[in-house]
Amino acid sequence: MADAIDVDAMLVRFQERAAAVRKRNLPPVGGDERAAFIKQAETDFMDFAIIGDAKASLEDGVLVFRVDLRQDQPDQ
Repeated sequence: MADAIDVDAMLVRFQERAAAVRKRNLPPVGGDERAAFIKQAETDFMDFAIIGDAKASLEDGVLVFRVDLRQDQPDQ
């Protein structure tokens, strides 16, 4: 299975998903449903963007994501 995974392509798909969430149209709902939709979109964007920005590798058959969550740190 590990040989069949294209890690770079997977990261691109997560980046595309994050961009799609940003472009997602708001459905014609109001009130609590609207707030719930917006909250879910924010969560979806954050999750997809974090994975999309990760450094990924296969190490001994284990898919490893490295995500630097420190602020104001230079890229490594």
